[in-house]
Amino acid sequence: MSLKIIEFKVILIFGILSIILSCSGQTKTKNFNTPEKTIALGKTVSKIEKKILIIFQDSKNNLWFGGNDNGVYKYDDKSLVLYTEKDKLIENNVWGIQEDRFGNIYFDTAEGVSKFDGQQFTTLNVVENSSFKNEWKLEPNDLWFRMGWNNSGPYRFDGENLYHLQFPKNIIEDKFYSINPNVSYNPYGVYHIYKDSKGNMWFGTSNLGVYKYDGNNIRWMFEKHLTETPDGGSFGIRSIIEDKDGFIWICNPKYKFKILPDNTKTNDLKQINYQREFGIEIKNLKSLYFMSMTIDNKGDLWMVTYDNGVWRKNENELIHYPIKDGDTEVLLFSIYNDNQGTLWLGTHNAGVYKFNGESFEKFEL
Repeated sequence: MSLKIIEFKVILIFGILSIILSCSGQTKTKNFNTPEKTIALGKTVSKIEKKILIIFQDSKNNLWFGGNDNGVYKYDDKSLVLYTEKDKLIENNVWGIQEDRFGNIYFDTAEGVSKFDGQQFTTLNVVENSSFKNEWKLEPNDLWFRMGWNNSGPYRFDGENLYHLQFPKNIIEDKFYSINPNVSYNPYGVYHIYKDSKGNMWFGTSNLGVYKYDGNNIRWMFEKHLTETPDGGSFGIRSIIEDKDGFIWICNPKYKFKILPDNTKTNDLKQINYQREFGIEIKNLKSLYFMSMTIDNKGDLWMVTYDNGVWRKNENELIHYPIKDGDTEVLLFSIYNDNQGTLWLGTHNAGVYKFNGESFEKFEL
């Protein structure tokens, strides 16, 4: 065979191989660049339901509205999306919303806690082992949850697991059960969770006062006027806030509390060391208990009643904002100060309200 024929065959073989490899490479590139099919979560809707108890704004400025029986809404200033159990939200009735340092959103419900990473909902794993009940810890990035109204302590999430903790027994538990032998609810039920400027965790209970945890000790306080109304009913500790001067306000504004150093080192449950000072007197009102409180960007204290509007305390005066939907009294549940300093109200019967600088107006899309 001549040299020219051999050279021709070699060139022909390399040419065929080049074509095959080229086609193969194109096929792989095409498959690699083809996006995977994803399932869109949520349903775009045009309005918010009337019962909205919880409002939250995340780090991306999305607003979340929860607390109704229909799911949780996300509003990005353009569209309103409703997420429900169909999207793997653990329960439609959401009682709390938080965000972690990674941008994940958490929804607190009586059935458990759902985590939303922007793509899907997952349910947090709960550790109910009795050995963890009294192993209280406090890390800067912990998240705390209630999981309903009837548990004997809060739930702490460390980024991996949700640990159910238990409050130490206090001295008025036996008295409570002797007065209410057939009570059907837990007097330790967590009504409110608050983190103060020093990182201390505060827990308001249904009937047994306030617990405070500083990472080392659990302390407790009870004053009858904070929990029990003049008519004899139980309001529970539904709101706790720290003002710009460091005073703690708890539900009933008659007094404010200066928390003093705790010099006692003991594992036994001791009372919080505090000094009580006069707070606010609102005349012509038999009783005034706040469902929710917040501090605005000016340092003013805002307080929400169930059926008597919003009260604002600044340096010089106390201002009342009645909230009505036409002739109907709006039943309020919560107040929220967003990332831009705008105040929002969650209600039982009239949707969402927003402060315009002078008054609260109904929020419409």
